[in-house]
Amino acid sequence: MLLIGLLLMVWHPVSSFREAFAAMREQIVAMYPTRRRPGAHLEGFLKAWRTRSARLLRPLVATLRSHTQRSAAGCWRWRNWVVLGVDGSRVNCPRTRANEQAFGCAGKQRTAPQQLLVTLYHVASNLPWAWRRTRGDGSERDLLLSMLPELPERTLLLTDAGLVGYRVLTRLQNCGHAFIVRVGRNVTLLRKLGYHLRERAGVVYLWPDTQRRTPPLTLRLVLLQAGRQHVALLTNVLDERRLSAADVAALYRQRWSLEVMHRTLKQTLGKQKLRAQTPELAACELDWSMAGLWLISLLTHNAAQPPRLISPAAALRVIRTAMRRGRRPTGKHWLQRQLRTAVPDFYLRRRPKTARDWPHKKTEPPPGTPRIRTATTAEIRKAQAFRKEKGAA
Repeated sequence: MLLIGLLLMVWHPVSSFREAFAAMREQIVAMYPTRRRPGAHLEGFLKAWRTRSARLLRPLVATLRSHTQRSAAGCWRWRNWVVLGVDGSRVNCPRTRANEQAFGCAGKQRTAPQQLLVTLYHVASNLPWAWRRTRGDGSERDLLLSMLPELPERTLLLTDAGLVGYRVLTRLQNCGHAFIVRVGRNVTLLRKLGYHLRERAGVVYLWPDTQRRTPPLTLRLVLLQAGRQHVALLTNVLDERRLSAADVAALYRQRWSLEVMHRTLKQTLGKQKLRAQTPELAACELDWSMAGLWLISLLTHNAAQPPRLISPAAALRVIRTAMRRGRRPTGKHWLQRQLRTAVPDFYLRRRPKTARDWPHKKTEPPPGTPRIRTATTAEIRKAQAFRKEKGAA
């Protein structure tokens, strides 16, 4: 009953916990008239939320993950890989002293306390897979490393430039996973190092000065043209027959659906700013908001036959209508029929959908292309020493 109440709380559109709790309690009483009435005090509910959140969330996430794999069916794997995207986003919290001390403000002036959220996402089914959160000025790379045990076997990970790092990419490769990652001008790549036996055009090495005690990372560079910009992508799949340049480009474009999911969480579900005044509740609220969004997406994905693009905003309207109806008769399979219609509009737009003037719109410059230089004689000798050790082992 508490689990159902938590999901109803994060789905409710009101901006205060007290109003959401009152509406949630009325809905549970209407849904389960023969059950014992839930408590009438918000403070008791919030205390139960703090103490039982993790214990309830673990089996719920395991169940959602199992249904996600089942719902994806034939599109669960692309060739031999499970294609997942990963990205981070920051979520604002109320400006209380406790939140400021716990979460920080991401090092920027005039920003509210924030939580950093890093999400793994199955791109073919448009469904989440895992997430981690920390304070706003935390490390996206550390959060990604903490999720490596939850990656399916033979994952192909799509990442943006912010998650590039020798440590992360080496751990991914050592775990048997593939990746496609965008790189920018802050990355220096080497060529003609002589570490890979069959060097050819496109083979480069990532070997930062701080990691010279470990072998270089052999990668393949794919350069794409996106309008006036050049996009540089790295992958550890060196064989073009397994993953061509066209495949790399097509897969990386699918990573955009993860950006859309974070927008859905903030704008459609209304979590641009959380409600919780304390750090413990703010962390719980973000966790259950992700679980609630995952459940809505999964219900809509299963209702759509055959599975196709879904509209989270339309699905949320259907869910909220069902919440208001309670147990009033709506016909057999009413919810499933309504969710089946939750698809995006495909009409021809005559004007741009973006706002004409949005003061908070990001205007960050593109990451550019990496610096590529020829390896020095000393670097070649050191790489050959590593290659001999590898051959001897």
